Parts: sequence; C-alpha cells; structure tokens
Amino acid sequence: MRQKITVREMTLCALFTVLTAVGAFIKIPVPVVPFTLQFLFTMMAGLLLGGKLGALSVGLYALLGLAGLPVFAEGGGLWYLLKPSFGYIIGFIAGSYVTGRIAQGSHVSFGRLLGANFSGLAIVYGMGMLYYYVISNFLIDAPIGLWPLFLYCFLLAVPGDLCLCFLAAALARRLKPVITTF
Repeated sequence: MRQKITVREMTLCALFTVLTAVGAFIKIPVPVVPFTLQFLFTMMAGLLLGGKLGALSVGLYALLGLAGLPVFAEGGGLWYLLKPSFGYIIGFIAGSYVTGRIAQGSHVSFGRLLGANFSGLAIVYGMGMLYYYVISNFLIDAPIGLWPLFLYCFLLAVPGDLCLCFLAAALARRLKPVITTF
C-alpha cells in the first residue's frame, strides 16, 4: 500500500488547491448560489490527479477556507459551516474523488471523462442541495421549499456546470499526457 506523497504530487495538489481558490472569485451572479469556476477546477483535479489526490487538493482548499483564509466565494472562516451553500464545497471533495476514480487509466476516452464529470456533478449537486435544505430549514430558520430549492440550487446553476463538464473532459484529454510526464 502506498504511503508517501511525492514532491511532484504535492506540487500538483497545491496547484489545484490554488486554482480552486481562484475559481471561487470568477463569478457569474445567480440568485442563492453563485456560479463560479470552482466546479471546473475540482473536476480537473480528479481527472488529472486521480481520486485520492484530487480529493486531497480540494479538501486542502476547504480546510484553508475554514481556517479563515478568504478563499470561498463569499469569504472564509468556521462560520461558513452554517452557510447553506457549504454543502457544495463538501460535494466538491467527494465529486473530485469519484471523478478521479472513474477516470483512472492511462488512455481514457472523452466519453469516459465526460461520464466521470457527470457523476461528479450529480454528487456535488446532491450534497449541495441536501445540505442547503437541512441548514436552511432546521438550523438557521430560513425555510426553503423543495421547488425553490430545485429552481435556485439546480435549474439556474446546472446549465453552466454542464458546459464545464464538457470543457473539463476536453482539457483533461489534452493535459493528461502532459501531467503524467511532468
């Protein structure tokens, strides 16, 4: 069983941690949950680094934000745990892991990469919407019904992320040979 992370792997994890943080600040305003490029970089982390290292890079991003660094779309700090949209960040970690596991292999087709991204997308939105519903309705007393939740936290945001799935698959197909020789 593999125990140590190489300097190369640490560097790539750090790179995707930074890219995810930068992606948080590239926003398109959408009501309730802002559309950012975080999803693109978390999926790219899984596709290019694999499940474990991809999730590690996104997990490090989450820890930096919870430690108080303003790397999230709306700041940082432990208080962010009470923000309904924090579930999407948890989903980014799990989604990156699953995406990386599905996309494993030395020569992976565009279709497989795209399928991996769609799986990650389902996980991100599933966890994000569930967290949003629970926090809003049971913790911060800002109730939201199922239809508004579906509208604001899925329908308005998912078209952009579907496009990012295609972009990530195309980029990963080109970058994977470069990353493996780095």
